[in-house]
Amino acid sequence: MNIPLVDLVAQYRCLRPEIDDAILGALAEMQLFLGRNVHAFEQEFAAYCGVAHCVGVGSGTDALHLVLRALDIGPGAEVIIPSHTFFATAEAVALTGATPVFADVDGTTRCLSATGVEPLMSNRTRAVIAVHMHGQMAETASLLEITRRHEVPLIEDAAQAHGARYAGRRAGSLGIAGCFSFYFSKNLGAYGEAGAVTTNDAALADRLRALRDHGSRTRYRHDEVGLNARLDEIQAAVLRVKLPHLDRWNDRRRTLAAVYDAALAGTPVETPATLEAAQHVYHHYAILAPRRDELADYLRAEGIGTGIHYPVPCHLQTAVAGAAPPSLPQAEAIAGRVLSLPLYPELTEEQVERVAGCIRAFYRGGEL
Repeated sequence: MNIPLVDLVAQYRCLRPEIDDAILGALAEMQLFLGRNVHAFEQEFAAYCGVAHCVGVGSGTDALHLVLRALDIGPGAEVIIPSHTFFATAEAVALTGATPVFADVDGTTRCLSATGVEPLMSNRTRAVIAVHMHGQMAETASLLEITRRHEVPLIEDAAQAHGARYAGRRAGSLGIAGCFSFYFSKNLGAYGEAGAVTTNDAALADRLRALRDHGSRTRYRHDEVGLNARLDEIQAAVLRVKLPHLDRWNDRRRTLAAVYDAALAGTPVETPATLEAAQHVYHHYAILAPRRDELADYLRAEGIGTGIHYPVPCHLQTAVAGAAPPSLPQAEAIAGRVLSLPLYPELTEEQVERVAGCIRAFYRGGEL
């Protein structure tokens, strides 16, 4: 039985008539950027997240970069981010000319924590980016308390947290802006690259709409230098089909995560934790595993796909590492042990049991 890390074909089969109709409808209209589907999706996703505004952009990286630009963050500024995240979080900061300042993460939630941020705040700090890692929201209340006290904005990197909640509120609705990726393997994924920014700040939304379209509010009139970072009309059409299914898919992910939790109890692996105030959406079911690389090889031989999210912490990446990178023990320990197991709504309980059985066998010495 082969079990992939993600099975995009299974989801497409379930939605094929709706998806095909949506794509063909967009092609029939041939208004292929900033058209009917983009505007409708922006309204629908804003309502889903519980915010006033959504601005569709080309990718999650665009979302982060444009928010920083719209907040006038650039050379000389510092932005505090967790080191345990996908490189795009650091990249977006670097692209503005600002300096990413890397914080360690909480060893349980694997997200940015107030204790990691507080010592790094300085008179050069212009923002803090909280990454909701693997679908687990960061401890947002304490981060908001710190950023408000220091009068800097909190930005949510919600690229892995579509539909997640903290204290009853959706990801993307707590900070000054929420930055989403709709990369095809996300809980809400397009069929290519796509992203969005959510916010309750009307002025910020207005500037983002200009920046994503070459700094233009009126065609051929450019108030500032922007980017070509618009959400594609066909991708918006796909996202509109998928959005009504997101809560059901997230419920299914939580059900399967509970099966993993029970099946892996008593093994040496550390299963994901959930904050009491939060609702996890399990973009990844990421365990911390002794002998991680050996376990991944063993599972691959059994036909089971895995992923490592992520093997090198950002503060050790050549592109952004300083001459003397800080010591961030939690981020470094996680990078050496983290392993994502197959998890997607179409996965069956029997497949989860198969994966867990192989993990138990590995730690028993390889006997199934």
